[in-house]
Amino acid sequence: MCTGNICRSPVAERLLHAQLEGAGIPARVVSAGTQSMVGHDMTPEAAQLAQHYGADPLGHRSQQLTEQLIADADLVVTATREHRSAVVSLHPRASRYTYTLNQLVRLLPAALEPATSSVEPHTLVELVETPHTDPATTLRALLVEVAATKGFSPPPPHPDDDDIEDPYRQSAEVYARVGNVIHATVTSITKGFATAVGRR
Repeated sequence: MCTGNICRSPVAERLLHAQLEGAGIPARVVSAGTQSMVGHDMTPEAAQLAQHYGADPLGHRSQQLTEQLIADADLVVTATREHRSAVVSLHPRASRYTYTLNQLVRLLPAALEPATSSVEPHTLVELVETPHTDPATTLRALLVEVAATKGFSPPPPHPDDDDIEDPYRQSAEVYARVGNVIHATVTSITKGFATAVGRR
C-alpha cells in the first residue's frame, strides 16, 4: 500500500507474490493506493526494479484502496506510517493486521518462535487454503502472534525508520535505494513465513 500505487506498492506486490509462490506458499497479493492514479502502469523505473529482483512487472494497473480490499485481507503492509493510518481510518478493525513493511520485519522474529512452536499442522495478502496442507492456518496463527508483540516491541531508533521513502519523480539512486529496501523486507517476510510453515 502506498500513495499512487505506481511505485512502491506494486514493486512490493510483485516481489512478494513471486517470493511466496517460489516458497510454495499460496496467497493472493494485491496492491492499491490511498490516492491512486487509477489505471496507470508502474513507472518505468519501478518496473525495472521489479524485473531486476526477479518479478514480472507486466500487467499492473493501479487501483484505489477501498474498505472492502482491507476487510478481505489477512495482512496489510504499507510503505509508511501515514498509509497505515489511512488503512485503519477506512477499516478500524484492520489495526490488528496492518503494519508498515519495516515494522512487520521488526516484529516477525519475536513472533516466530512462540507461533511456530505452539501451532499445529499460516502494497494486501489473502491466504489461500490448499487441500492437503494448511499453511494458511499456520500463518494466520503467526499473524496473531505478531499482533500480540506490538505493545512489547521496542520502537525503532527514529519513528521514520518504519517508513519507505517515495521515489516518484526522484533520481535513479533513490529508486535503487527504495528497491533495495523493499526487496530486503519482502525477503525477510517470505523467509519468516516459510520458517513458520516448515515447522508446522
